Amino acid sequence: MEAHPYVGMWVTADNRIRQELLPNGRYDEARGQRESAYTGRYEVTGSRIEYWDDTGFTADGEFDGDVLHHAGYVFYREGSESHREAGTG
Repeated sequence: MEAHPYVGMWVTADNRIRQELLPNGRYDEARGQRESAYTGRYEVTGSRIEYWDDTGFTADGEFDGDVLHHAGYVFYREGSESHREAGTG
């Protein structure tokens, strides 16, 4: 898999949902206290991401800098300025 700039941790403004995009094309999503609530593989093409959950669920999303729009949620690159600003709203 070709390297892309989106590897790392993406979180909702309240940090309740945390999705780690791993460099090997896998992701691990935690929800609240539930670690590894969803796991699977992903592919990034340009600013678009496609997900294939290990249970068969599929989804997609779109990156806009340090913001990821995915499945009705807004995720922020953890620790980014966008994330800090979202936490103060």
